[in-house]
Amino acid sequence: MTKTFDAIVIGAGAMGSAATYYLSERGESVLLLEQFELDHQKGSSHGYSRIIRYCYDRSEYVELAIDNYPLWFALQEELGEALYVKTGGFDFGPADDDRLQDTLAAINANNIEYEMLSVEEAQYRFPQFQLNADFQVLYQADGGFIKASKAVLGHITLAKRRGATVKDRTAVRQIQIKPNSVDIITDGGTYSAGKLIVTAGSWTKSLLAQTGIDLPLVPLRCQLNFLMPEDIAAYDAANCPVWRAHVRDLFSSPVYIYGLPSYDNTGFKIAWHGGQALRHPSETDYQPDEDNILSLRAFMRAHIPGVADAPLRDSRICLYTQTPDEHFIIDTHPAHEHIVIGAGFSGHGFKFSTIIGKMLTDLALDGATPHNDRLFKISRFAD
Repeated sequence: MTKTFDAIVIGAGAMGSAATYYLSERGESVLLLEQFELDHQKGSSHGYSRIIRYCYDRSEYVELAIDNYPLWFALQEELGEALYVKTGGFDFGPADDDRLQDTLAAINANNIEYEMLSVEEAQYRFPQFQLNADFQVLYQADGGFIKASKAVLGHITLAKRRGATVKDRTAVRQIQIKPNSVDIITDGGTYSAGKLIVTAGSWTKSLLAQTGIDLPLVPLRCQLNFLMPEDIAAYDAANCPVWRAHVRDLFSSPVYIYGLPSYDNTGFKIAWHGGQALRHPSETDYQPDEDNILSLRAFMRAHIPGVADAPLRDSRICLYTQTPDEHFIIDTHPAHEHIVIGAGFSGHGFKFSTIIGKMLTDLALDGATPHNDRLFKISRFAD
């Protein structure tokens, strides 16, 4: 027997859990389907922390951040659990770096308060870092991180309180599209709904291929590393900001490296932005590479010497799902308006997950969202 809902969400990661929350908030009967267990480690959403910030090199993302922060505050108040940890955040790199200059322009256009620190001021405040004399340092006090797994599970917990049905270990085998509804075929049964939201991460491309759309999505295999220096207190969230390095002094071309402080003894987190391209997430080798952390140690010796030779507490693999321009997809299906797609978050989407869940819900129920989604349309990939 087919079970019927107002809406079905496929994929219970950051975006799908948030969409389920906002659908249930609006009184919809909603089914959330996840092919693996909840909070699994095979995708993009599991873990201790993800950076949240206002500092972006596009005004559209700064606007989205302005709308986003209050939603996180409201969510954690309803949940009764802190999800946002404020540490401050800073970007550093050569003064002529294009991304840094574009970031300054974008936050100025949106009246975000910030400080430009001299190298001496930055190193006085944050002695953990060693900065080149020609570096520019942008500090913004509201930077910090979101507790990643707790945020995903928090959205789900609150949605279930409002009556949402959540089924994990339930892979979708087929999407059957009807004029005003969809049937979702799984090994556990068939489910029907008037609206469908697809937030399946790196599995989105193959899943949606059966609906007649070929999205330019590429899974990337990325590695996160956690170090435990002897003086871990200096690198704890109470004393150390989140940070992004736009550097080229050690490399043949500009690179982007980022990091987050330790909290609850998780270790100092450091990673490259990007990774190995895959044809399909089934190709993912989840065994971390020693070369990855060795290459980062060279950067740390130059710029964060106190952790450069620290023991490795843990490394793990996560997936980015990248679009050609690294901008998100938040849009309705070009041929089926009752199907909404959230995909291609390119390694920088988690911080926006709660507002993206709201935007996906707006599109599904209202056909439009009051938030600026012009950058995220599928039509930009048309020939």
